Amino acid sequence: MNHLMLSVGRRGELLKQFRQSMSPGSRLIATDMSPYAPALYFADAQYLVPRIDDPAYLDTILDICRKEDIQVVTTFIDPEIQLLARERPRFQALGVTVLAPDEATARLCFDKYEMFLFLREHQIPTAMTWGDLAEFEQAHQAGQARFPVFVKPRTGSGSVGARKVASMEELRMLMAADPSLIVQELMTGLDLDADVYVDTISHKAVAAFSKKKLETKIGGANKTVSFRDPLLFDLIQRIVDLLWFAGPVDMDFFYQDGVYYLSEINPRFGGAYPHAYGAGVDFIKLIENDLRGVENQPSFGDYEEDIVMMMYDSVVIRKIPGTI
Repeated sequence: MNHLMLSVGRRGELLKQFRQSMSPGSRLIATDMSPYAPALYFADAQYLVPRIDDPAYLDTILDICRKEDIQVVTTFIDPEIQLLARERPRFQALGVTVLAPDEATARLCFDKYEMFLFLREHQIPTAMTWGDLAEFEQAHQAGQARFPVFVKPRTGSGSVGARKVASMEELRMLMAADPSLIVQELMTGLDLDADVYVDTISHKAVAAFSKKKLETKIGGANKTVSFRDPLLFDLIQRIVDLLWFAGPVDMDFFYQDGVYYLSEINPRFGGAYPHAYGAGVDFIKLIENDLRGVENQPSFGDYEEDIVMMMYDSVVIRKIPGTI
C-alpha cells in the first residue's frame, strides 16, 4: 500500500511511525513546497510541489498518485483539507482514498465562528464566541460578556494571532488592525486534546486517545499526559455522528466546572499524535485495515493513563541536490 503525505513540513516523527507500522511492501511518498522540509527525508520518495494555491498544484498531486500507484492521501496542513475534500472524486477515480472530511464538514472546521454556531445549534458545549467587534460590544453592554477574553483568527491555524485581551481599548485596537479576529470567552479550565480515528467505511469514531496539555509551544502541545474518561469518549462519538469525517481527527477541549467544552476540530493528524502512537493507539494500522476493506470496530480507552510525552529537538543532515 502506497501512502501519499502532503505538505509534510516538520512532521518527521510521524513519518517514522508510519514506516514502522505500514504493511510489508508499502511505500511512503512525501511532498512539500520546500526542499528544507525535514520530514521529506523520512519518506521513500520526495516530491517538491507548487504552493497549494497554484493552479498547477492539484494536477501535480494527481500525477504523483498515478506515477507512484498511490492508495491513500492525506495532508498535514489545515488550508489543504478543503481542497482534498472538494477534489475527492478526482482522487477516487484513480483508486485513491482521501483521508479528509466532506466539503461541508471541512468548511465548518476551518471557519471557527460557523463551527461555534453549529455546535450551539446541536447543543454541544463550546466557548461563547462573538463573530465581530459590534456583536461583542452589544453583549458587553448588556452584561453578557466580560473581560478578559480571547481572540483568534476566524480561519487561522497553528494559534497564529491568538491571544488573551484584557480591555475594550486593547480589543478595539486589535480588531481594527485585523478584522478577521473573532472573540471568545476566556476558558480557564484544563486544556485537553484528543486524537480520534474515524473509520473510512462506517464513518464512525472507532478510537480515541485523550491527553492533558502540560506545555504548548508554536501552536501545539509538546508535553502531554494521557487520561481516560468515558464521558469524553461519549461526547466525541456524539460530535462525530453530527459530521462526516474520514480518517484522523484532532479535537481540542477544555474541561471546566465538570463539563467538556469543544474548542476546535482539525480533521487531520494532530501535532501531538506521536503520543497516541507511542502509547499503543496505532492509526496507521486502522488506515490500512480500511484500505483492505476491513471495517474497524470501536475500541476506546485501550491505553494506559499517566503516560507522558515530552517532545525534543532533533535534526536531519543530508546533501540536497541542486541547492546552495
